[in-house]
Amino acid sequence: MLDRTDRSLIGIWWWTVDRWLLASALLLMVIGLLLVMAASPPVAARIGLPEQHFVWRQLIYLVPSVGIMLGISLLSARTIRVLALVGLIGIIGLMIATLAIGPEVKGATRWISLGPLRLQPSEFAKPFFAVVCAWLLGLWREGENFPGWMWASGIAAIIVTILVLQPDIGMTSVLVLTWGFLMFLAGMPLLLVLMATALAPLALVTAYFLLPHVHKRVDKFLAGGNMQTERSIQSFIDGGLFGVGPGDGTVKLHLPDAHADFIFSVAAEEYGLLACLFLISVYGFFVLRGFSRSVSGEGMFTLLAASGLTMQFGVQAAIHMASSVDLIPTKGMTLPFISYGGSSLLASGITVGIILALTRTQNTSIVSSNVRRSGLSETRLYPSHSREVL
Repeated sequence: MLDRTDRSLIGIWWWTVDRWLLASALLLMVIGLLLVMAASPPVAARIGLPEQHFVWRQLIYLVPSVGIMLGISLLSARTIRVLALVGLIGIIGLMIATLAIGPEVKGATRWISLGPLRLQPSEFAKPFFAVVCAWLLGLWREGENFPGWMWASGIAAIIVTILVLQPDIGMTSVLVLTWGFLMFLAGMPLLLVLMATALAPLALVTAYFLLPHVHKRVDKFLAGGNMQTERSIQSFIDGGLFGVGPGDGTVKLHLPDAHADFIFSVAAEEYGLLACLFLISVYGFFVLRGFSRSVSGEGMFTLLAASGLTMQFGVQAAIHMASSVDLIPTKGMTLPFISYGGSSLLASGITVGIILALTRTQNTSIVSSNVRRSGLSETRLYPSHSREVL
């Protein structure tokens, strides 16, 4: 065990990181691997791949996802701002390249091949945008005489335009909600609030009439759903309270994306309603804990960035679960840390890593007592969390 006065990088990290958030994230990863093992073999067999193909690929991406999460959680706020800015610029470039050279899959161009890897750049745009937006809004609200809300809105407009062209309405919704949530926390001008409120329904109606992909999904939803949603709802009925048992479910035999877009349905059928409620409670705990730790942090940037990322994580989970029970049109949105997908796993690792880094304890009674005992200054004990301005 690490001593409380250990001044090594790992020692400082261990006694300052929120271990409840870390434990809940690791728990979701383990649950996700178990559900992919249950849902993916029939999907692999249907397309002529080995039964454990998706399981091994999930493991291949899970290991670096854990490493990225832990590595980022060691970083200071200054380093995270630089990482997010550079990362967002690179990701926007990849998103534009995706429109030009990306393969079309099911009517959308969202992926790009980088050697042996096939990535979905928009997954990484979410955490990087939230951090950059929080940085810009923080500069604006802290009296730096900088129009941060205009820059944040401009960047949001660029990303949303690219996403609509792909098209990816689910990811667009998450980005717009993130921007709106951060603007609300930062103190959005009243005029902008009224404009956003008036334009939101208009944007939805425009997307319905101009985008065939959206038109088709909304019509199916209004007509009572399609085969996939009907099968998904039936899985909840068949599963009951305790489920039919691991490996005995049948919904994965009929849904083409049971290991990704409908993995919550597989969990409902094989493990039952109680297991689904437990999974929802884990996400709920993570979100509430993340908000609580965000409020107790120091500075406007920490509040905005950690809260925005936590909201983003929870909203993505809520969209996936809601579409599984036909509360909203199907979005093709992954369940963070649960659904199969390398890009989703890595992006979730980045998101949680930043949350862990920004919510690390800075000044507690335990730290103060250790400082007095060891004769160290808090600046020396926690150099990565001293006040700094980029």
